[in-house]
Amino acid sequence: MSTKVLSRGGGLPHAVFLQRVADEPATSPEVRLGQGAFLALRFVDLLAPDREPPTPDVFRYQWAATERYCAELAGEGTEAAHLSCIVRATGEAHRTKEIDALAPALFAYALYLEQESHFEEAEDALHTMITVATGRMKVSDSISAWMRLGRVRRLQADFDGALVAYAEAGRAAQAVEDRHSLLLSRVGSCNVLYFRGNLPEAELGWRDLLTDAAAAGDRTIQAHATHGLGNLLQRRGQVYDGAPHLWRAYGLYEDESDQLRVLTDLGISLLAIGEVEGAERALREVVKRDRADGENRFNPLIELMHCASFRRDRVGFERFREQCLDRLSGMAPNLRADCYLKVGIGLARFGNFTKAESSLRHAFEIASAHGLHELTFRIERIASGLRECEFPDSVELAAAEPRLQSDALREVSASLAALSP
Repeated sequence: MSTKVLSRGGGLPHAVFLQRVADEPATSPEVRLGQGAFLALRFVDLLAPDREPPTPDVFRYQWAATERYCAELAGEGTEAAHLSCIVRATGEAHRTKEIDALAPALFAYALYLEQESHFEEAEDALHTMITVATGRMKVSDSISAWMRLGRVRRLQADFDGALVAYAEAGRAAQAVEDRHSLLLSRVGSCNVLYFRGNLPEAELGWRDLLTDAAAAGDRTIQAHATHGLGNLLQRRGQVYDGAPHLWRAYGLYEDESDQLRVLTDLGISLLAIGEVEGAERALREVVKRDRADGENRFNPLIELMHCASFRRDRVGFERFREQCLDRLSGMAPNLRADCYLKVGIGLARFGNFTKAESSLRHAFEIASAHGLHELTFRIERIASGLRECEFPDSVELAAAEPRLQSDALREVSASLAALSP
C-alpha cells in the first residue's frame, strides 16, 4: 500500500498533537494531553512493519517512559484514559505479536477526537492504525478505519483524500464479498460529491444506490440513499419532492444519531418553503434529544437562529447567534461557512447591512478555501442581492406563509406534530 494513499503531508509524525502548545496556555491540560498523545503514538510506531524491530531494552525503556507520562494524566478525563489504553494495547501487542489487538484502542481514540472536533488529530490516529496494523488486522477493522478516515477527511473538506479513503474501503469490502460495507463506501463517495457541489453526479450515485440497496434488502443503505436524495432535491429548490424523502429516511433509520441528522435536514427543507412551525418543531426535537456538542447539535442551532431571523424575532436570533458563535471553533468548514452565511442573512433581515456584508465575506472565504463550490455560488448570489428590498426571502425561496401544496407534505407536517407532545 502506497503511503501516498494515506498521507497528506510530510514532517514529524503526530506533530499535529503538538499544535496544542501553540493554541493553548502552556499549563493547560490540553497541552499535556497533546504531548501525551504524541508520545503514545510514537510508541505505537515502534510496531510499524516498515521499520527495524526495536531491541527489547529500547522497547521496555520507551514503554516505561510513555506509561509514566500517561499515568500522570490520569485525572484529566476521557482522553487520558484513551491514551493509557493505547499504551497498554501496544505493550500487549508487542508481547503476543498480535498486532490486530491495537486496532480497537486506536479506533476508539479516533472516534473520541472526531466527536471533540479534533479532525486532524482523528485523521492522524486512523492513519496510525492503518499504517501499523496493515495486513495484520481483521478486514472488518480495516474497512472501518478507511471509512472513518474518509469521513474525517470530508469534514475537513479534503474531498480528494476522502474519495481515496472510501475507494480503499470499497476495495477491501469487495475482496471479502462484504456487500453492505461496499454499499456503505458508495454512500461516503456520494456524500463527498454532494458536499463538493457536484449535484448531477451525486444524484446519479444516490439513485443507483437506492436501486441496489432495495435489491439487496439493505434497510440502512436505503435510508442513507433516501436521505441523500432528499437533501439534494432540497438543495436544487425541489423542496416539495425532497421533504417527503427526508421523512421516509427518518422512518428507515434505526440509529438515533442518524434520525437526528435527518430531522435537522427536514427542518431546513420546511423553512425553505416558509413552514416555520414545522421546521422549528423538527429542530427543537434534535436539540432536546442530543445533548452533546457536535455536528448533530451545531446544525440545528444554526437553523434555529435562521428560523428566528425569518420570523423577525430579534431576541431569539441574538440568543441563537451567541450560542453558534461560541461553538464556531469546533465546527467543520462547511458548518462554519453556513453559520456565517445565516448570521449575515439574519443581520440583513434586521437592517444591519454593513455587518451582514462582513459575515458573508467570512462565509465566502471559508467556502472558497475549502472547495465548497455549491455553497460558494450560493453565498455570491445572496451577497449580490443583499440590499434588495425582498432580500433574503426571495433568494432563499422562502414564502411569507407556508404552502403545503401536496398530500405528502401535509402528512410530513402532521407526523412532526405528533412526534413530540
